[in-house]
Amino acid sequence: MAETNIRESNTSESNARETDIREFVELEFTKLSKLVGNIQPLLELVNLWRFLGYGMLLLAFLDLIDIFVPPSFMNPTWEFQTMGRLVNQVGIPLIGLLFVFSGKLAKRARWESGILALLSRLSLLVALLYLLLIPLGVVNTIRLYNTNLEQIKTGYEQRLSQANQVEEQLNKTSPTDIDNLIKRQGGSLNGRSPEDVKNQILSQLNQTKQQLKTQKETNQSSVTFNLLKNSVRWNIGALISAVLFILIWKETRWARKKSA
Repeated sequence: MAETNIRESNTSESNARETDIREFVELEFTKLSKLVGNIQPLLELVNLWRFLGYGMLLLAFLDLIDIFVPPSFMNPTWEFQTMGRLVNQVGIPLIGLLFVFSGKLAKRARWESGILALLSRLSLLVALLYLLLIPLGVVNTIRLYNTNLEQIKTGYEQRLSQANQVEEQLNKTSPTDIDNLIKRQGGSLNGRSPEDVKNQILSQLNQTKQQLKTQKETNQSSVTFNLLKNSVRWNIGALISAVLFILIWKETRWARKKSA
């Protein structure tokens, strides 16, 4: 009798455990189904991101053609401006890569595996190219600095030479010649002596030469400041861009392993 009661008790406990396990499994399966249902719209959104990413990479490629065509290598101005455009437009390919690599391998088409591996490897190549832009940018900054100063100096010396020639000719001109010149042009001295008119013109020439010197110094300061500002901004931008591309290459090793 006692053994019968024990068996019935064990059977009841076993049935209760099976019921609990079945309820637990059904509950977890329900949660999993809901989770999958919530993820499905996100996967569809990821597909949209990927298509946007491919489109942005194509636009970046077209911009790249526009930047380098026609090329003018060894021209410091062209090289410096090209560097600036590459840094200023780097956001488009970075965001494009972010969209393309989103979701990793989930719901990928067969043709994407090779492209993902190629894009991952290209990220490292582009990072190295951006690093190479830094010494090139420094060298071109120095070359442009010297060129700009030389151009400003040449323009200043030409205008100063013209002013000196006028001053020299005026010093050789006698008061009578000045009087005759003003009369030939239909003017009059208005009671002033030719010497006073001559001194007035010489004074104006001295003011003009001082203005030329001031303008030269202002142009030098302005051009140098803008050049250094762009150089610092673009060189730091090239460094940041290189780091970001290296991070993309590092975090997408799964794409290269899949291809291998």
